[in-house]
Amino acid sequence: MPTAVETASSAVIVAIDGPSGTGKSSTSKAVAAELGLSYLDTGAQYRAITWWMLTNDVDIADASAVANAAAKPVIVSGTDPSAPTITVDGEDASGPIRTQEVTAGVSAVSAVPEVRALITELQRSIAAGAGAGIVVEGRDIGTTVLPDADLKIFLTASAEARAARRSGELKGADVAATKEALIKRDAADSGRKTSPLAKADDAVEVDTTELTLEQVIECVVTLVEEKRAAK
Repeated sequence: MPTAVETASSAVIVAIDGPSGTGKSSTSKAVAAELGLSYLDTGAQYRAITWWMLTNDVDIADASAVANAAAKPVIVSGTDPSAPTITVDGEDASGPIRTQEVTAGVSAVSAVPEVRALITELQRSIAAGAGAGIVVEGRDIGTTVLPDADLKIFLTASAEARAARRSGELKGADVAATKEALIKRDAADSGRKTSPLAKADDAVEVDTTELTLEQVIECVVTLVEEKRAAK
């Protein structure tokens, strides 16, 4: 059994960024499970605070109203990759945060600097507390949240491939409409002033357009194992 010192030295913090539909969540969960690491879906946290705003009648188009309310909800993320959980004020939010209403509003809420500051602090504390290491997925992990991560990966894919995947997840949604929504979301996330979606200079880019999920997972597992072996 490894000692605490050995565990600490082999613990890796992995940042996986990229736009919607690139396979971030599926890849991150599978890699974390295979390598015995914790897992954090940072997008779920932004969805959770968005859901709370909508549920509590905060006008999400009013940035100052969002900023003033940002510290009110208590968001708790479970980091078991086989069964990740998220609660808001003690209530299971894993289902409600995936609604179309939340999806439509999350970019506006997550662009508010006060929201990003609070959620970023939460994410850093979770990563710091992961003794065996953690896979953290999002849009600004390698650039803003965890700039000193041991390994940074940026997943990409063509808009067509991403729309087809996301439509499949949404049970036959219109591919053209899904593609348009993804491009709009990309523009909002890449163009925001605070912590935009961006590839870190030292990130490894993996284009998943022509790869199966299993191939992407295998690629990332290899990168993590190489990094862990070099520590």
